[in-house]
Amino acid sequence: MITGHGDDIYRYEGIRINFSSNIYAHADITPLVEHLRGEMGKICNYPEPEALTLEAKIAAKKGIDAECVIVTNGATDAIYLAAEACRNLGISHHHIIQPTFSEYEDACRNAGLLIQGDADEDTDAVWICNPNNPTGEAIDASGMLLLAREYNALIIDQSYEDITLCQMMTARQTVDAGNIIQIHSMTKTCAIPGIRLGYIVTSRCFAKAIRKCMRPWSVNALAISAGHFILENDFKAIRNIEDYISEAQRLRNALDEIEGISAMPTDTNFMLCELDEGTAAELKDWLAKNHGILIRDASNFRTLTPHHFRVAAQSKEENNILINAIRQWTSIPHS
Repeated sequence: MITGHGDDIYRYEGIRINFSSNIYAHADITPLVEHLRGEMGKICNYPEPEALTLEAKIAAKKGIDAECVIVTNGATDAIYLAAEACRNLGISHHHIIQPTFSEYEDACRNAGLLIQGDADEDTDAVWICNPNNPTGEAIDASGMLLLAREYNALIIDQSYEDITLCQMMTARQTVDAGNIIQIHSMTKTCAIPGIRLGYIVTSRCFAKAIRKCMRPWSVNALAISAGHFILENDFKAIRNIEDYISEAQRLRNALDEIEGISAMPTDTNFMLCELDEGTAAELKDWLAKNHGILIRDASNFRTLTPHHFRVAAQSKEENNILINAIRQWTSIPHS
């Protein structure tokens, strides 16, 4: 695990607007909170050793067999389980499409897998985040299916699937492909990072190998209850995704128009930017101290530089504050 993930608000005082986390900060999770208040008695008993009831409910909603769904302690748990399962199946040569979330590399190293800088004829498996963190780029389902045909395994992290208008690969397509491990995050969908809840969709063969790597009681009772509530109520953090993505595009365009800033195209709510002068660390500290704004220094993503930073769109008013603050930054001479 790298140091310097987003949302390190604990390092600063007086932060009033947080652009550093990809999770939408204005989600109304009151219905879920009220539900969990009534579920507190469940902490006096062990949860299911495996969250089979929740798996069955997810499977029914997705139109697939329950054996092909594995509920996990967040998407990160799913990432490490996928790597362990690949090792046990003899799928040993892995390529990770960069820049991306650091935990794929950590999971592969912990499992003793060989990580290749470039994909070649020896490559068994490819890891991809879709939409990708930190770039925001997305590949549609047809593109992912073409990629899957080239390797023994394709591990797709779809944690941001509900924060894009791009057509994501469905659970049915994943199961039918046979060689795809698809990772999902209720944390991102519902803006509940404190409740670690994710799940895997995959073929029966991969599911069997993954289950052998699982630890009992890895998903707690409140998380399982939250999952049932989310599915039964079609609960999502962002109700009007079209408007939110439109606002994210406006923010990207406005940042890209600032002299000295390059904001890269994005298909989701967050975007990767690059400074012509100064470093992301300097900009981050300046924004925090002078404007109470927190951004993500993206320099510790593999293949990126000290000039890269990432922001996630918030409200229109907050986005305008960020735009004006960065304009002010670019007017200051930097070495």
